[in-house]
Amino acid sequence: MLRRFSHLSVLLVFMVIVIALMGLLNGKNFLSIGNFQSMAYQMPELGILTLAMMITMLTSGINLSIIASANLAGIMMAMVLTRAFPPESANSFGVILLAMLVGLLTSAVIGALNGVLIAYLDISPILATLGTMIMISGFAVVLTEGYVISGLPENWRIIGNNAVLGIPIPIIIFAACAGFMALLLNRTPFGKQVYLIGSNPTACTFSGVNNRAVLFYTYMISGIFSGIASMVMISRFNSAKADYGESYLLLTILSAVLGGVDAAGGFGKVSGVVVSLIILQMISSGLNLLGISNFFTLALWGIVLILVMVIKYLIDSYVQKRQLA
Repeated sequence: MLRRFSHLSVLLVFMVIVIALMGLLNGKNFLSIGNFQSMAYQMPELGILTLAMMITMLTSGINLSIIASANLAGIMMAMVLTRAFPPESANSFGVILLAMLVGLLTSAVIGALNGVLIAYLDISPILATLGTMIMISGFAVVLTEGYVISGLPENWRIIGNNAVLGIPIPIIIFAACAGFMALLLNRTPFGKQVYLIGSNPTACTFSGVNNRAVLFYTYMISGIFSGIASMVMISRFNSAKADYGESYLLLTILSAVLGGVDAAGGFGKVSGVVVSLIILQMISSGLNLLGISNFFTLALWGIVLILVMVIKYLIDSYVQKRQLA
């Protein structure tokens, strides 16, 4: 409990510092409602993908195929919306719902494939998901012939571009996903099994847990979250393509680790990941307002990660010494 508390505390302090610093540098531009709304539109797709990465990392695994899964799911949804029905009917609720189901089914099948390879064929997660990533990316290019599928129906664009009572719909979707993931991990036997597999798979087996089934469902859930992220992504871009969001892959790992997810598995909370995403988005938005290069933003994100890890290490060392004293 102390370990988790100390890391979240460090993140919250960093968040306050970032808000104060960016507010000082940018003045009212950063602290304006419009800027916070802009961040609320930009963060959710990365946030949902980070949740997809997080749950696999908790089992001491990784899912390198989340971006490819999202892109293929997006392409399948876009094909349903633009090619399967006449333009006058593509804007209907029924067709939009069908497109969502097709996208979620696509991403769930990819997640299930990863689960079979890792849980039942004992292939290393990094190799299994690397293989599926390359395979899926190839399929996506074949389906689109390398082109963009654009011109999505107007009602579909509501998902990524509209607001409810001033709150952007994408941030509502992200909040729902984060809440669901938190409940799943903290309040269900499945969540406890995910943590136990990550910290001690042998003990998990002797506790009567079916490790293979837990891993299988973990990767399927990761795939489904990739599909949800895809809905937001193609709605915001009003198009689908085989290589959208390729830069997000490393950012999801960065966000998860910064949020306190142990790369070795077994530790990490959704609350920490959410705070880390807010910190990274604030840094990105603040530097963008200053007209600073995105490459410097990436460097600064890395610096923040290192600083948080160092401070966390110092706090943990201090706590251990106090406990031994």
